Amino acid sequence: MYFASDNNAGVHPDVLAALVAANDGHARSYGDDPVTARAHALFKAHFGEHAETVLAVTGTAANVIALASILRPYDAVLCADTAHVFADECNAPERFTGARLTAVPTADGRLTPAQVAGFAAGGHPPHAPRPRAVSIAQPTELGTVYTVEELRAIAGTAHEHGLLLHVDGARLANAAAALGTGLAEAAAGADVVSFGGTKNGALAADAVVFLDAELAAPRRYLHKQAMQLLSKARFTAAQFVALLSGELWRTNAENANRTASALAGILAGLPGVELAVPVQTNAVFAALPGPARAALDGYGSHSPGGAPVRFMTAFDTTDADIERFGTVLHAAFTR
Repeated sequence: MYFASDNNAGVHPDVLAALVAANDGHARSYGDDPVTARAHALFKAHFGEHAETVLAVTGTAANVIALASILRPYDAVLCADTAHVFADECNAPERFTGARLTAVPTADGRLTPAQVAGFAAGGHPPHAPRPRAVSIAQPTELGTVYTVEELRAIAGTAHEHGLLLHVDGARLANAAAALGTGLAEAAAGADVVSFGGTKNGALAADAVVFLDAELAAPRRYLHKQAMQLLSKARFTAAQFVALLSGELWRTNAENANRTASALAGILAGLPGVELAVPVQTNAVFAALPGPARAALDGYGSHSPGGAPVRFMTAFDTTDADIERFGTVLHAAFTR
């Protein structure tokens, strides 16, 4: 009943079953096995036959590989100041690419075409880094979602100015569920996508999906340099087989989104509570009065000062969990 992060959730039983099934006997190492081949085929089914994929075990690693395929050390990439690549990855993208992350403030975590155009026009080579790419999160770190039309506008502006588009899709399944689209449509216009399975019910499974043949060409070398070429790759692959071979990815995401909406409804009905941004996926950001904020410490993710508290639901959050937490919330507001 603690909602600090969807990372706190366990592993979906179907994913555990897939791991057990993959553990039957020996298989060729480093991804040269039938389970990994099946996972690659599933990514093609979702993102198109031209899609090429490498697997990783963390979202940060997936983002580093994706950005390394785009950037040179003299480049710059535009992102929101709330972006995970900027605020939560300990400078890993900058360390491993040598490039600069240029972060700009946004109203709700979403970049605009105007910001992209301004970034593209802002370089003064060779004295300043070359504007090279745009990195957006779908959904954003605030849980907000770009519509397909907004994605295409961002991508169109980026490509018009010679920039590439990276989509950090750690929770892309939640965005697709919110939009009612497939996974590819939820990342429309992207050149490379970091796709997250861990937050969608996997144990440790993220991926980089290359949608541009030129960017995909060195993927195996980048994969190895990033220390993500696992000898027993079938176990990472098996998790994606479980999520992507049917509708499990969508079912899990829809449950997380639905229960977040229910939680937001309870919070919005409490005195003095203000939702910081619209609740579109599985994140709820709420400004809480001081006494209630203190009483709820540990139930959500608390930032220093008076910043909104983040509550996140997961694939396994139940209606009963929300009901019980509603009791906790009401108690916190009546002390």
